[in-house]
Amino acid sequence: MSIIDKIAWIHLEDGAILSSRSRGKDVYYLPGGKREPGEGDLDTLVREIQEELSVTIVPDSAVHIGTFHAQAHGHPLGTIVRMTCYTADYQGVLQPDSEIEEIVWLTYADRHRISPVDQLVFDHLHQIARIR
Repeated sequence: MSIIDKIAWIHLEDGAILSSRSRGKDVYYLPGGKREPGEGDLDTLVREIQEELSVTIVPDSAVHIGTFHAQAHGHPLGTIVRMTCYTADYQGVLQPDSEIEEIVWLTYADRHRISPVDQLVFDHLHQIARIR
């Protein structure tokens, strides 16, 4: 079994959650990405969100929402993604950058359009009445 260690940003507005789709992908993912060697959670979060969405995360505002594990989408069976999720304030204007082709606002009804680990996050947020 191999583990992909990811950090993700949970950004909610009016009961919807910000998601993104990379070029060439057929599902949406929560913004974020893989940790680099020696990098802490917040360093990864700040770097990845700047690269993907052109905004700056405010590290002091970050709150851990949960850590979720699931089969990694598009990877061989037994490849698990461990996704540590944070909410945080940001500065700037959200816009797709780098490999991101599109950003969208999704609700629980869009659960079928996202990766397996993101589905667990959506389930959790729906259970605690954070997304509609």
